[in-house]
Amino acid sequence: MMIPVRCFTCGMLIGDKFAPFQARVKAGEDPAKVLDDLGIKRYCCRRMLISSVDVIDQVLPFHSHKAEMS
Repeated sequence: MMIPVRCFTCGMLIGDKFAPFQARVKAGEDPAKVLDDLGIKRYCCRRMLISSVDVIDQVLPFHSHKAEMS
């Protein structure tokens, strides 16, 4: 996963909070409560974590195809 290190809007450091956020949400905790516990109060920072999508599995087949063509 390539989560941005800082929020695009305000510049707050959020990259170090993604792994704990993801682990706690997968464990069944409420995402809003987890974000509050991690100290992420601004909605711009909250959207950075909530809206992140892991697309590496979708991109890798195209990368290997490009490597074969070279």
